[in-house]
Amino acid sequence: MTYEYEAKTEKEAIELAASELGLEKDQFDVEILETQKKSIFKNGYVRIRVHTDEVTTKVSTDASDAPRQRVFADPLPQDAFEKQLIDFVASMIRKMGYEATVDVVFREENKVGLRLISPSSSILIGRKGKNLDAMQLLANVYAGRLGREDVRVILDSENYRIRREESLVRLAYTTADKVRTTRNSVLLEPMNPFERRLIHTTLNDIPDVETKSEGDGLYKQVRVLYKGIH
Repeated sequence: MTYEYEAKTEKEAIELAASELGLEKDQFDVEILETQKKSIFKNGYVRIRVHTDEVTTKVSTDASDAPRQRVFADPLPQDAFEKQLIDFVASMIRKMGYEATVDVVFREENKVGLRLISPSSSILIGRKGKNLDAMQLLANVYAGRLGREDVRVILDSENYRIRREESLVRLAYTTADKVRTTRNSVLLEPMNPFERRLIHTTLNDIPDVETKSEGDGLYKQVRVLYKGIH
């Protein structure tokens, strides 16, 4: 399910979404649709689209604001849920025709990270991480069927997700420089909601550049535009 919210800043828009949906901020994906920086004649605003799973249950918004701890601990499953989840992911990979060792790389409140160790890791990751994203989606659907809609499952292999984030940040700054030099907009490659949000957030503080998402479906494109300083 998708919802749209608008506020003065990205943080305020996300907080508004969390409050109205009754969800924690890490229980939904945020896609920044449009950013308008404040000028003499216009008020600034950020418009976002929130993506939630239909099976997501609402939780209390009175949870503590204390920072969640990411625990890098025992890679072996700690309970029946983790064991079933690991078995499901390993079985899914075998049915694809590959072998992989699946273990727990981190645990957070309402989040668990699984690491895929395989000689075929490049295939499991896929072009721009699309295979990894697809398997992660199925893992989260399976977690919901186990009655754990409150847990978000993150799959990674060869530290791809960290490397991808670093690459996208570099791409964002390089594209912004190009746009400022040529005064022409640049349309980036199709990206998933998380990747698009990273581009939007990275460039949000550059006053003469703005970004917006274009297209339909999960993999939209980000356009980077020159707007000048008013």
